[in-house]
Amino acid sequence: MNSPQPKPQRCAIYTRKSTEHNLGLAFNSLDAQREAFEAYVKSQAHEGWRLLPQHYDDGGLSGASLDRPALQQMLADFAKLVEAFDAQGVSFVSVTQSFNTTSSMGRLTLNVLLSFAQFEREVIGERVRDKIAASKRRGIWVGGPVPLGYRAVDKKLAVVPEGAEMVRTIFERYLALGSIRMLSADLADRGILPRSRIGPDGACIVPARFMVGPLGHILKNRCYVGEVVYRGEVHRGEHEPILDRDLFDAVQERLREEVVRRKGTQPSSASPALLTGMLFDDRGNRMTPSHANKKGVRYRYYVSQAVLQNRKNSAGARGTPARGRQGASLGGGSRRGSGCLVRGDRPARKEGRASCPAAGATGVCVPKDPRRDRR
Repeated sequence: MNSPQPKPQRCAIYTRKSTEHNLGLAFNSLDAQREAFEAYVKSQAHEGWRLLPQHYDDGGLSGASLDRPALQQMLADFAKLVEAFDAQGVSFVSVTQSFNTTSSMGRLTLNVLLSFAQFEREVIGERVRDKIAASKRRGIWVGGPVPLGYRAVDKKLAVVPEGAEMVRTIFERYLALGSIRMLSADLADRGILPRSRIGPDGACIVPARFMVGPLGHILKNRCYVGEVVYRGEVHRGEHEPILDRDLFDAVQERLREEVVRRKGTQPSSASPALLTGMLFDDRGNRMTPSHANKKGVRYRYYVSQAVLQNRKNSAGARGTPARGRQGASLGGGSRRGSGCLVRGDRPARKEGRASCPAAGATGVCVPKDPRRDRR
C-alpha cells in the first residue's frame, strides 16, 4: 500500500553579507550560504520541500536595517512573519537551529530570537550614529552630497579648481547684489550653471539654472570655510577651505539683514493670497502672489514664477489675466472696493483688467478694498 504523498512546500533562500569584501570571487560567502541551504532543502525532499529558482541575495548590506532590496522583495516585514505564516498555514524552519513554528516551543524560540535580533539592530544603529558623531567632531567628512567646488577622493573632500572659482563668484556676486533672486538671474546671464546629477531613476539631470533654494544653501554652507557642522556644533574640518573668513562672514551678515528686512515688511495679519500654492500655469510653473496699486486701490494677482525669474520662454500661455481659469466671488460691496476674482468664463471687470500689470503673464486679479490697507 502506497503512503500518501506529502504536500509540496516551496522554499526560498535568503543570504546576506555585511561587507562587499571578496564578493567578486567566483565562490563567495553568499554562494557558501546558499549551498548549505540547498543541501538542507534536499534533505527534506521526503517532506515535499522544493527549492524556488529565484535568488534573494544582499551583498554589502548591514543587518542593522531591514531596508535591504532582496529582503524587501521576499518579505514585507520580518517581524510580522509569524502572523503571516500562521494565517497561510506556513511553517518557519531554521537550518542552524532545530526548531520550527509548528509547535509552541518553536514559536517561543523564534520570538526570543526576534527580540535579540531587534536588540542587535538597535545596538548596531547606535554604534553607527556614535561613530558619525565622533567623526564629525574630529572634522571628518562622513559622506552624503558632495558640496559644489569639491569632489570625493578616498572618502575625503578635495578642492576642484573650476568649482571653487564658481563658489567664490557666487559669494562675491551675492555680496554685490544683496538678493538671492537677483543672484540667480545674474548667474544665468553669465552662463554659470549648476553641475549635472544622477536622479533616482539613473537618468542624468542637467538643471537649467541655479534656483533660489540651492543658492541659499550654498551661501550658508560652512564647509566652504573649512568647518563641519553637527547638530548645531561647529568643528574645524580636515578639508581645505575655498573661501576666506572675511568674505563668508560678510555674506552671512548680509543674509541676516535680508531676513530682518523681509520680516519688517511682512504684514502682521494673515496673507490675503488665499490661493498660494494651489495655482500653476499650463506648463507646470507655480504661480506667485503679487499686487499693484492704482488710484488708491490695491490689485492682487498671481504671476507665473517663470515670468518673475525672467524665463519667459518657459512661462505658460499669456493673455488677459485669469482668462480660461475658473473663479468665484470673494465678497461683495461697492464697485470700486469690491473684492472679486476675475472669472474665466467672461471678460474681466474694467478696473481689474486695466489696472493689473500682469497683462502678458497668466494670472488671477483680485481688487482689494483700500480701507483694509489703511489699518
